[in-house]
Amino acid sequence: MPITNTPKTATVDDAAQISRSLALAFDDDPMMRSFFPDDSSRQASLVSYFTTIFTRQYVHSSVCERTDSAAAFWVPPEAQAKAVPDAETIQELLNILGDRAGLFKNTVETAAEHTPEEPHWYLALIGADPAAQGQGQGAALLRSGLAKADAAGLPAYLESSKAANLPFYEHFGFTVREEVQPPENGPTLWAMWREPRRPADA
Repeated sequence: MPITNTPKTATVDDAAQISRSLALAFDDDPMMRSFFPDDSSRQASLVSYFTTIFTRQYVHSSVCERTDSAAAFWVPPEAQAKAVPDAETIQELLNILGDRAGLFKNTVETAAEHTPEEPHWYLALIGADPAAQGQGQGAALLRSGLAKADAAGLPAYLESSKAANLPFYEHFGFTVREEVQPPENGPTLWAMWREPRRPADA
């Protein structure tokens, strides 16, 4: 595996690189387009959004890893209570979202209602710069997180709002658990689940 594909622990110093990669990765994501519908400002808004959730939320409580052009944020069960954004972070996000803040809040709350109660590793976010697609960077990050979940003997859970990504996750053992319909006719969220694997099964 090329060295650029080797996941590294992400730190606050990586915020600019990570936010740029994720903003490019999610530019065509249906959910993000519903939150940031303006083509001319979407990239800047996405950079601000990902910078905020990474530096104020996930980097402090979750397993955040990166490659040269991709990043993934995993939340193990013991960190899920700490991974919730505080009031100041929420306000910052609402400021970034502007008139879409209500839609965002309702969507997040709807998704939370469907979160499994069983202990699990939650893949909060994964994305790769489209220019790096096909290099295996996203796959390397997914394997890294799943290896940690498997080592703990725990299942993994994610939500995707992009139908084209479902086969990618299915390749790694995820199956669609349910389809979640957000409020205001928002894009469908596919809730996906993966049972833990023993090393011999991986």
